[in-house]
Amino acid sequence: MRAGMNEANEDNKKQEIAVPVIEEDLVTGTREVKSGSVRVRKRVERIRKAVEMPVLKDVVRVSRMPVNRVVKTMPQTREEGGVLIVPVVEEQIIVTRRLVLKEEVHIVRKQVEEQAHREVSVAREHAFIERLDSEGHVIAASKPRRTEKPARTEKKPRDFFKQKGVL
Repeated sequence: MRAGMNEANEDNKKQEIAVPVIEEDLVTGTREVKSGSVRVRKRVERIRKAVEMPVLKDVVRVSRMPVNRVVKTMPQTREEGGVLIVPVVEEQIIVTRRLVLKEEVHIVRKQVEEQAHREVSVAREHAFIERLDSEGHVIAASKPRRTEKPARTEKKPRDFFKQKGVL
C-alpha cells in the first residue's frame, strides 16, 4: 500500500494546476437624468411717470400792412426774409373793374423751446423664478425685487400759467 501512495504523491507533484487570473475592466460613461428645472414668469406693471422734455412750437405774429395799390392780376403768396406774405385783394366796382391790393398779411414765424410736462405710461417687468424638481413640483421660488417709486410732484395748471405770465 505504501507503494501505491508514493505513486499517487509523485503523480500529484508532476501534474500542474492552472489557476486562471481574472481582471475586470471599468467602462465609464454618462447619461442625462432630469434632476430639476427652472420656471421664469414675468408680470408687466404700468406706472405713471412725470417727464420733462424740450419741445419745439411755432409762435407766429400776424400783422396787417395796408397797401391800397391797384394790381392787374392776383399777386402770389411769397416769402421775404423769413416773413410769409399773403396778399388780400378786393374787387372795387367803378366804371371799370380793377384789382386793388388792399393789404398784405405778414406772418413772422419763430421757434421757441420750452419745457413740456406730460404724464406718460411706462412699463416695468417683474420676474418670478421657480425651481422645479424632476416631477415638475416647485421646490424653491424667488420674489421680484421691489423698486422705489419716484416721489410725484404735481403742478396745478393754474400754477403753470402763472409761471408763464398768462394769468
